[in-house]
Amino acid sequence: MSRKLIAEFLGTFWLVFGGCGSAVLAAAFPQLGIGFVGVSLAFGLTVLTGAYAFGPVSGGHFNPAVSAGLAIAGRFSWSEFVPYVVAQVIGAVAAAAVLFVVASGKADFSLAGGFASNGYGEHSPGGYGLVSALVIEVVLTAVFLLIILGSTEARVPAGFAPIAIGLALTLIHLISIPVTNTSVNPARSMGPAVFVGGWAIQQLWLFWVAPIVGGLIGGVIHKSLLAEKA
Repeated sequence: MSRKLIAEFLGTFWLVFGGCGSAVLAAAFPQLGIGFVGVSLAFGLTVLTGAYAFGPVSGGHFNPAVSAGLAIAGRFSWSEFVPYVVAQVIGAVAAAAVLFVVASGKADFSLAGGFASNGYGEHSPGGYGLVSALVIEVVLTAVFLLIILGSTEARVPAGFAPIAIGLALTLIHLISIPVTNTSVNPARSMGPAVFVGGWAIQQLWLFWVAPIVGGLIGGVIHKSLLAEKA
């Protein structure tokens, strides 16, 4: 178990540092900024590379919603759920701490820019409200779990799942960055929110509830309708 939790810590650290780091440091860099597309690719690449590096040890969840979806689908033990989530959250907060140290080295750095936090209403990049944020986070997390569960079945050629999962997360970000800055991962949301405080903490509940509900929905749909029967 200790090896699994270390792998989850490292994988979630990499996801948050790589994905949120691209948003904070590179998205709007003058003249050479990577923009929404670059940030979307960064999140996808962190999951793809992390799944290959750490997945053989822990399964490569890096996300409490993924752990919940896999558990309800029968692919993961509920007894390991809480330790996994704790490791994921610690990894996310540690990544945000390192990112804060790096980002604050710039003279005009300010947390008022959001520090890649997720939000709705006035804190949504596109000004989308609570209902829009709730719906898109639930739907996209559910689809994410369907892709994860489908691409990791025994009948699928081995070794390609991280590619499908990474590309799926890229697409998810391309769709929803304007709405919520894209969560689909409570740990990813919590890391930056701890440092921003205020509104980011107040709105954090949605980015725990919606992804986990979406993950459970995706797990139930796959297990009931799509899974290969024994």
